[in-house]
Amino acid sequence: MKQQPVSHQFSLLKKRCFAPFFWTQFCGAANDNLYKFAVTILLTYQWQTQWFPPSMAGVIIGGLFIFPFLLFSATSGQLSDQYDKIRIMRNVKNAEIGIMLLATFGLYTQSVIILLACIFLMGLHSTIFGPAKFAYLPQVLNDQSLMGGNALVSMGTFVSILLGNIAGGILVSIPGNGHLWAAFACLLVAVAGRISAQFIPPLEKKATSHKINWNPFTETLKNLAIARQHRIIFKCMLLISWMWFFGAVFLALFPVFAKDILKGNEHVAALLLVLFSIGVATGSLSCERLGLRRPALSLVPLGAAGMSLFTVDLYFSITVPDTQELRSFSQFIAQPANWRTMFDLFMLSACAGVYSVPLYTFIQKTTSKTHIARIIAANNILNAFFLIASALIAGLLLSLDISVPVIFLLAGIVNILFSYAIFLTEPGFKK
Repeated sequence: MKQQPVSHQFSLLKKRCFAPFFWTQFCGAANDNLYKFAVTILLTYQWQTQWFPPSMAGVIIGGLFIFPFLLFSATSGQLSDQYDKIRIMRNVKNAEIGIMLLATFGLYTQSVIILLACIFLMGLHSTIFGPAKFAYLPQVLNDQSLMGGNALVSMGTFVSILLGNIAGGILVSIPGNGHLWAAFACLLVAVAGRISAQFIPPLEKKATSHKINWNPFTETLKNLAIARQHRIIFKCMLLISWMWFFGAVFLALFPVFAKDILKGNEHVAALLLVLFSIGVATGSLSCERLGLRRPALSLVPLGAAGMSLFTVDLYFSITVPDTQELRSFSQFIAQPANWRTMFDLFMLSACAGVYSVPLYTFIQKTTSKTHIARIIAANNILNAFFLIASALIAGLLLSLDISVPVIFLLAGIVNILFSYAIFLTEPGFKK
């Protein structure tokens, strides 16, 4: 049964239908990013591999993590529409513990192959969890609470990204056995997520006759065709996918940006991720008030404009120090010239939060509950296309010796062009 309207979005954290789910999602996102960032820092700053230069580590890891979304999202959507979503979530959390045990072995032996394989497996874990996650919310929250619920999930996701990145950066920087401390933390968070999943209450069972199509390629095409039948939903999906493309450019390049441009150490790279994550969380939480508890698509153009405005200003704010010595966290923030850079990073990410939450809420509210997981899966497929394109394009631009600040600037320019090309052809964004 759906919950009655709540007076404030944070009241949902007291609800049994929402709180365990929230913390399960929180732990999963934290573990994804703790592990990814720890491995990225190891391959960027500490360990050497002959397969790729350190500057490409973030791009390659990001591409490996998102590749399962492209391959298996369609199958995951069918599973979530056909089977018990709670059971799927719990099984995914079981698998996460196994993956982290394998990653621990990889970190202990310093095997790059195993570490990269676990990146792929963690991406697969998130691929299966995603449709169940977004299809679960409309079943337990009414329309008035859905915007707040999505805002909390978005906020929680990026706070967990923040904490995961901080923990990953700090732990692998511990002299001697930092990589082993990171492995222990990953295992601990995976177990916490599984415990939280056990407390998610069961959903009302609904009969379904949907037959699973195990061919991921034909099902992917089918899901995309279904999504395209709903014009405004499909355009919302394109905008969400673009937001992930935009964000992935920054997240993948933060380590090399901190090291080569800002001349900062691992803690400076973590600071950039902190600012970005807090910004998205802040923007997400503001959506309920700005949208007056409705899926207000009119917020999306505002968010897009802010994303580009602060990205352009970020480009002009960057001051490259005349030194090859990497600066510490305290040395970096002690320079007033860097304050504008930090402010721009915070604001552009806050605008991304305002941009994304209404889009997810609109899709959940307007899609039939019988196949919402498959629509979410189609969205994840598009996200994967855009994220892989982001990794490939960022890697290509880096290989052409185009600087990271210029890549950021190009992302900001393309953002306003792409977003407003959709806004101007769809009246729903003007309401």
